[in-house]
Amino acid sequence: MFKKILIANRGEIAVRIIRACRELGIATVAVYSDADRDALHVMLADEAYHIGPSKPSESYLVGEKVVAVAKKSGAEAIHPGFGFLSENDSFAELCEKEGVVFIGPSAEAIRLMGDKVTARKIAREANLPLVPGSEGAVSDVEASRVAKKIGYPVMIKASAGGGGKGMRLVNSKEEFESSLRMARSEAFSSFGDDSVFIEKFVQKPRHVEVQVLGDRHGNLLHLFERECSIQRRHQKVIEEAPSGFISQKTRKNMCEVALRIAKAVDYSGAGTVEFIMDQEENFYFLEMNTRVQVEHPVTEMITGIDIVKWMIRIASGEKLPFKQSAIKMQGHALECRVYAEDPATNFLPSPGPLHYVRAPSGPGVRDDSSVYSGCEITSFYDPMLSKLVVWGNSREDAVDRMLSALREYVVLGVRTNLGFLIRMMRDPEFRKAQIDTGFIERHPELLVPEESDPEVILMAAAVAMNGGSNQIVQGKTAASSGWKLFARRVGVSGNPLL
Repeated sequence: MFKKILIANRGEIAVRIIRACRELGIATVAVYSDADRDALHVMLADEAYHIGPSKPSESYLVGEKVVAVAKKSGAEAIHPGFGFLSENDSFAELCEKEGVVFIGPSAEAIRLMGDKVTARKIAREANLPLVPGSEGAVSDVEASRVAKKIGYPVMIKASAGGGGKGMRLVNSKEEFESSLRMARSEAFSSFGDDSVFIEKFVQKPRHVEVQVLGDRHGNLLHLFERECSIQRRHQKVIEEAPSGFISQKTRKNMCEVALRIAKAVDYSGAGTVEFIMDQEENFYFLEMNTRVQVEHPVTEMITGIDIVKWMIRIASGEKLPFKQSAIKMQGHALECRVYAEDPATNFLPSPGPLHYVRAPSGPGVRDDSSVYSGCEITSFYDPMLSKLVVWGNSREDAVDRMLSALREYVVLGVRTNLGFLIRMMRDPEFRKAQIDTGFIERHPELLVPEESDPEVILMAAAVAMNGGSNQIVQGKTAASSGWKLFARRVGVSGNPLL
């Protein structure tokens, strides 16, 4: 087992990895930018090193700086988390060249699965179900020809990236040319590559993915599926495990397909095979993410398997000690991504100081976070505050528990999506698992603030506490007096959100 690991990331995933290392008796090394000098992952790590300015391109994305710190600190391995360098095959190769273990799959597996066109080719050779579309990257003329052949609506997708970047839904021939131009432009600015491919758009699609785990001795297992259909701007907001929609037969088939493509690239470590599914449970391969996913906690909650620890153990050479038959699902887990953003303004980020934060707790409640009262949410990074995860005996129990936990969550200083998430948990269609990736777009009423929203109540409390002035709302006074003063000033008992 490693004695010291460097975490090449920030935020809640860096904190998550540090905690896993601590439980394994491994020393940790953090890296940080100018904006993250006072970040929680810096405080929790055994050592911390500054690696540059706040812009990721000058700090967290500079692999040479990260590897130099690993060698200087004596770290034997690097855990990349998700985002940044996690799916960069050149970085994985650099680690190998410099004698530092990359905690993840091989550089070759990252390269093969990182390019969507190559991944589709491998999937086709492995006889995986694929959405009709182009066989590879296409020119503008070829793109138009393919779209006409498979029929509208179609999706234009960047070949070299993910996260909804370089992706456009086109409903008609008249929209195609401008959409293609915008998709190429966004793909180039995000990934330095403007190549795209075309896929048939699946009506009312659901996004379902399978977690796989493989060691370096040829053992490969799946940890069942997650559903991630609630998305905004093609990015996930709410995830759950297992899916509340698919049958046991579909689950079995999908998991077997996921293992086939993982085996095709000799996969080791934690990875996720993503599928798109129609309302008749027909599913098609989308891509494979060669890293730990943001939503991995829901799988951990229903299987009892610590994915982050096993990534470390696998990278150190350990064999998986359990067989597929030993892995069982128990209950249902939900994850809500709590963001500093305003749903009413198309989820516009809301950077600023966090004056007061209180996360919910209780049986079956887990909050993966890196924020604290007094910290700053900057515009340099993703505005996610935390991942609130709950477990219940059934999906209904989990939704009820999530609703209760969200109502306990207190954040003062920035706008958040807490009110939106609360409304989601109350929505009749969501509660029946009648969801798809267009759910939020079809329900704009869920974006409209209500008088019972956390922000509305807290802002009113803040104004009352400040004698009617709105200065505290702008961010000067903070909640240093504590929650009791809030309650006393506004005449409430306990938490007004309840």
